[in-house]
Amino acid sequence: MIRLKAANLDRLPVAAPSYDRAGLTGGILHFGLGNFHRAHQAVYLDRLMNLGDAQDFAIVGAGVMPSDARMREALAAQDYLYSVVEQSAEASEARVVGAMIDHLPAADGPAIIAKLADPAIKIASLTITEGGYFIDATTGRFDPTHPAVAADGANPEAPKTVFGMLAAGLKARRAAGLPPFTVMSCDNIPHNGHVARAAVVETARLSDPDLAEWIAAHVAFPNGMVDRITPATSDRERRMIREDFGLEDDCPVFAEDFIQWVLEDDFPQGRPALEKVGVEFVKDVTPWEMMKIRILNGGHAVIAYPAGLMDIHFVHEAMENPLVRGFLDKVTREEIIPVVPPVPGTDLTAYAAKIAERCANPKIGDTIRRLCLDGSNRQPKFIIPTIGDRLARGLPVEGLALESALWRRYCAGTTDSGARIEPNDPNWSRLTEIAQSEPALWLGMAEIYGDKGQDPRFAAAFAKWSGLLWSEGTEAVLKRYLQG
Repeated sequence: MIRLKAANLDRLPVAAPSYDRAGLTGGILHFGLGNFHRAHQAVYLDRLMNLGDAQDFAIVGAGVMPSDARMREALAAQDYLYSVVEQSAEASEARVVGAMIDHLPAADGPAIIAKLADPAIKIASLTITEGGYFIDATTGRFDPTHPAVAADGANPEAPKTVFGMLAAGLKARRAAGLPPFTVMSCDNIPHNGHVARAAVVETARLSDPDLAEWIAAHVAFPNGMVDRITPATSDRERRMIREDFGLEDDCPVFAEDFIQWVLEDDFPQGRPALEKVGVEFVKDVTPWEMMKIRILNGGHAVIAYPAGLMDIHFVHEAMENPLVRGFLDKVTREEIIPVVPPVPGTDLTAYAAKIAERCANPKIGDTIRRLCLDGSNRQPKFIIPTIGDRLARGLPVEGLALESALWRRYCAGTTDSGARIEPNDPNWSRLTEIAQSEPALWLGMAEIYGDKGQDPRFAAAFAKWSGLLWSEGTEAVLKRYLQG
């Protein structure tokens, strides 16, 4: 067993960086070094560095939450090295990623701001999850009245939020006569660059309207579409990296072998040549973004709630269930794909088939509970817009109404077998209370459904499926739907 650290790079039992990490300099400051970032953006950079490129675009991490301290400590003990295990259904391949060179603690705001002001930093990137952007659920826009944001507005020299820190870093660069860094969101939200721009500009506006206008006029916020299934790391994965690869690694990442990144090419201060390692640069990422959000993320929701109600633990096990698989196939084919606009060079039916293949991969160990997480944030982004498009065109919404009814039934707090569902949403208590009331009250959540919940076509289908789920159970209802 070999411990993962820089001194052991030349004798590791898995593939290791071929570049000299001592020659790397930080060019990207990244907020939120969770598993997705470490299996996605960092992997692309590591591949590019192995080609002898991008040596001045190494990653300096920045904590977001106090809980990030555990990750920082584990990575620092390994000289910021970690392993990524790419898993297809047939094989697993591990390699060590070395693109990160430092990790600043979340509590050290001055150090983060100083690093943002460093002229070597060309890009500030983010994976802070959908819920980290302070979006008002009712308006769908950034909420400058959120207590954390308002606190940064009152004390801009000592910000605590990511957006307050970005604004402070940009202010320092403007004062020093330095060009601004590019802000690159890698989060799974529609038009993530636009969302990040609003968050930084409006946070700055609370204390310095002139700075806000300067940011709006001079800072680039490219939109991007990112994709890779990356489950959480547990003792299971740490044991697997030891037993299967002979490597002692406290923070490995296990991911599928599929990876995709489509990115708008708007980097005024320069960027890594990521096109050399498979990143697709486009003028407008919207078609790819909508395809992914509607078909993949929407598809995950279609899988999640019936499987959760039938006590299915893993995603690949759900795909082995003919009812869940049939539900996914039918809703995707009949209701989602018909309202997804064309994507250049992409067959949407083939794309959906690839998603089903990925979800069926037994090596990943992705859980149904993860797919069920945070429905109050995800449903308005991944499901409700498709419902709205279909209603606007006069098209039926039977399958999507059933998906929404299944989400409601899941939020009621017990599976069909009577097992308790542990809280799985930031608004779980409220959702559970409303789920146990009348269907109309559920559809009355305007922050989720907008005006779609009041459409009589959708409301009727939702009420029908809700009643059947409570009276007959998930399995019987899925059979009804699949039999037409």
